[in-house]
Amino acid sequence: MWQSLQIYHVNINCTNLERSFAFYQKLGFHEVIDLPEGDLPGLGPVPRRGRAKLLQLGKDPRGTMLDLLEWTDPPTSGTPYPHLAHVGIARLCLRVKGLDEMVAMLEADGITLVDRPHRPGLNGANHQFVCFLDPDGTVIELMEFFK
Repeated sequence: MWQSLQIYHVNINCTNLERSFAFYQKLGFHEVIDLPEGDLPGLGPVPRRGRAKLLQLGKDPRGTMLDLLEWTDPPTSGTPYPHLAHVGIARLCLRVKGLDEMVAMLEADGITLVDRPHRPGLNGANHQFVCFLDPDGTVIELMEFFK
């Protein structure tokens, strides 16, 4: 009998792999695998070629992974969804510690926040979150939980 174990990685298409890699490094990701440009079979008839980096948070080999992919044939095109009220994956949320310090670092790097950090108090949880955009406009959320 099969069973689902966990999410292995989330894929984010980007228009400039190196620019996006530098951005996600600021969020704590490090490179695990660098795939040079080549054919990427098994992902459907279009697209066919691209280059990618598999990134990871922390040192746990089963930890959170992010697959950054820049398509080259045909090239990555289009824009992310214009808002969060759409079908499909809306945003990537990362659990963090030190959200206020991360926000200060992001703002110092010229990254615009969608809004100021919020403490919604949902279901009695003591947490705060903030959303911002990656270099291509994908919504990223940081969430910190307090005891």
